[in-house]
Amino acid sequence: MMETILIIDDKDSIVQMLRETLSAEGYEIEVAYDGAVGITMARELKPDLVITDLKLPRKSGLEVLKAVKANSPMMPVIVMTGYGTVEIAVEAMKLGAFEFITKPLDTDYLQILISRALANQRLVTENILLKYRVAKDIGIPDIIGGSQVMVDVAVNIQKVSATRTTVLLQGESGTGKELFARAIHDLSPRHDHPFVPINCAAIPRELLESELFGHEKGSFTGAGERKLGKIELADKGTVFLDEIGEMDMSLQAKILRVIQEGEIDRVGGSGAIKVDIRIITATNRDLETEVRNGRFREDLYYRINVFPVHVPPLRERSEDIPILVEHFLVLYTAEMNLPMKKVAKDAMEMLKRYEWKGNVRELENVVERALILCEGDTITKEDLRITASEGQAGSKDYGSGTLEEVSKAAQKDAESRRIRAALVETGGNKSRASELLKVSYKTLLTKIKDYGI
Repeated sequence: MMETILIIDDKDSIVQMLRETLSAEGYEIEVAYDGAVGITMARELKPDLVITDLKLPRKSGLEVLKAVKANSPMMPVIVMTGYGTVEIAVEAMKLGAFEFITKPLDTDYLQILISRALANQRLVTENILLKYRVAKDIGIPDIIGGSQVMVDVAVNIQKVSATRTTVLLQGESGTGKELFARAIHDLSPRHDHPFVPINCAAIPRELLESELFGHEKGSFTGAGERKLGKIELADKGTVFLDEIGEMDMSLQAKILRVIQEGEIDRVGGSGAIKVDIRIITATNRDLETEVRNGRFREDLYYRINVFPVHVPPLRERSEDIPILVEHFLVLYTAEMNLPMKKVAKDAMEMLKRYEWKGNVRELENVVERALILCEGDTITKEDLRITASEGQAGSKDYGSGTLEEVSKAAQKDAESRRIRAALVETGGNKSRASELLKVSYKTLLTKIKDYGI
């Protein structure tokens, strides 16, 4: 399919020269002779690229640039002028111009610029399409990522969503476990009924029982009227118990009753109330260890762990980082009313190498901050305000397990890091990596699979 270029210039000689030159390269050419018409054509025709003169009748080239970027943030715009100044060039680049060039035009250089701009545009488009790949193929609208590990998670979610089965989402903080819980609900037969998230770690223990099960008037000091609990309010829908590992043991027994009997008791109530809900839980704790240490009920663990889903940390799907960055750039440039920004290649490499202890949530914060700090059209390493040394080996907290458990966790973490580094060093060549690590090829493949690399 031919790519379309819209040329906006009031000088017929320039227009004809560009039309002949670019048509010969296989582009389809559209022309506007003043800024106002150019803005309308760009909005209606949606060309692949716009080339606009700076001085135009009715609307200037900068006004064209602003209008195009407001309507189509991804559309590349090349601004040309015979009256170039540094100040105007800087302003054009701040407004989102792909490039600012002066007349007389070097057509060879212009063709190089056009080729680069369109290649960049295709890459952006492919990333956005990839972002929605899971939504299209699997039917989950808000899960962003095209990595195999994310597709595998999405497939499992699709399979379990149609059932009543309890699901345990396991993963570190910031990985988006609530997003997956919502996806399960949205794909389930209960999607027309409430989805009620409850963060068990965010509500004081003495208030959590009332929040979950409700209370009767006068059941405790301050209970001036009857209050329905969130579980009762979610009837026929889904309750998402986030950070269930933080829940008090006495409340765990009551949640077990909800799952087994479909019944609740309001605080101060005199009879059981039937509820029809599906329960999805999430935790960043190792519940098997919590059970062994007497901090989590074994019977409840087995009831919520019928269908476990591991939500991978961001460092295990670094190929999704450019897609996520693009998503957050589109989101926050629109929110802040800023022109679309690019990310410098070395800055993107830094983002891909970073440890991301806070996972997707931390990446979102870094992108938002970088947009505020960025003064040009390209986000640099300096704008990110992160360092390569952050999150490196040796800083990880392995929690409060036994010495044997801590040792195993530390060994797994260290081996995973070293294997990743070796694969980077060898350009992904596993045979060379196995030689570098002095292990057999089969052992390396086993560890790559076990560690989700």
